Amino acid sequence: MAKILIIDDEDIVRDMLRDILEPVGYSILEAENGQKGLEIFNTEAIDLVITDIMMPEKDGFETISELNKIRPGIKIIALTGYGLHNLPIAFDLGAALVYEKPIKPKDLKKAVANLLNK
Repeated sequence: MAKILIIDDEDIVRDMLRDILEPVGYSILEAENGQKGLEIFNTEAIDLVITDIMMPEKDGFETISELNKIRPGIKIIALTGYGLHNLPIAFDLGAALVYEKPIKPKDLKKAVANLLNK
């Protein structure tokens, strides 16, 4: 079972993403900011990370950069509710895919399956 780490400062977003992905067979871990996400990432065998961009303590750009330093090539999906204009930076830092919130459940399932080659 693939293990997915969801990093987002909004409980409702983490809940929604978990509710979409758990029923189709993914194990979900959650963090409310980038710093806590990195702590989990360093202790668990994570297959894919879904991270928000705008968060307190450590934003998504810093988080993506650090995730890729720890494990180059880790599959990352970046999400934002603030428009797509800053998201090319997420690609440059190592995100595989970028979506604007809210993401449609079918799009999320397809993106995760494609990145995990399922």
